Amino acid sequence: MTPTSTLTQSILHRPTQLFESYVFDLDGTLYLGDELLPGAAHLIEALRDHGRRVVFCSNNPTRAPQQYADKLTSLGIPAQVSDVITTSMTTVRWLAENASKSKIFVIGEQPLKDSISAAGLELSEDPREIDVVVASYDRGFDYRKLKIAFEALSVYRRAILVSTNPDRFCPLPGGFGDPDAAAVTAAIEASTGLVAVAQMGKPSSFMFETISALTGIDPATTLVVGDRLTTDIAMGVDAGTSTALVLTGESTLDDVDRAEPEGRPTYIVESVDDLLPVRSTRSAG
Repeated sequence: MTPTSTLTQSILHRPTQLFESYVFDLDGTLYLGDELLPGAAHLIEALRDHGRRVVFCSNNPTRAPQQYADKLTSLGIPAQVSDVITTSMTTVRWLAENASKSKIFVIGEQPLKDSISAAGLELSEDPREIDVVVASYDRGFDYRKLKIAFEALSVYRRAILVSTNPDRFCPLPGGFGDPDAAAVTAAIEASTGLVAVAQMGKPSSFMFETISALTGIDPATTLVVGDRLTTDIAMGVDAGTSTALVLTGESTLDDVDRAEPEGRPTYIVESVDDLLPVRSTRSAG
């Protein structure tokens, strides 16, 4: 682990009380690839035993919410689809509110397309009629898709560009990763000279607004937990929640040192099992 500096030593500690609600990132926080991270199952079980609301939140729209619930359950964390919020859900919500009559071109994988179609929104690959280009994590991204987006945005000049999430890469076991939505968005922006007018994933306030709307959680009594300062922690800070950075994913103690004071997490822990107060009981609050 990165040596602790004077700054991070002062905040490298676990919470001393339980929160009413918890919003957990998934990749790099509770699991990595298909491996549950140490202590994750025990933590979630303990929080639920104490009557705390647990929500799982992912910027990755390549799986449907039910698939995330099934994966968590198979790894030892029982989950219902109502426990999961993803960028496919926030993207659908944004499109329904802002482009319900539009024709939409999705550069993304099938679960995202299915979610958009299931909401009654119309998909198209004809650049002459596309109103919205959605850029997302797409492992099948190719020149054909880039050209459709380019023509819709720059040739016919009728479309706007939006992005599901700003992640540069999706973490994989062994320190590897896949290029994520930011790479796709950047290719479109570079070729068109335009910028995305909205993005629906963490750290966007729209993501937390959606979480709150669907679950009823109060930011004042919520802890947002994740491994990335720029997405997970930034969302919590912007929403007014307490935040906890786990050192099992992307961000390091050095990253915290370099961050502006207002962007630093409330807590820093080595792994999620350190989030449970040492002597928490059913009466803890």
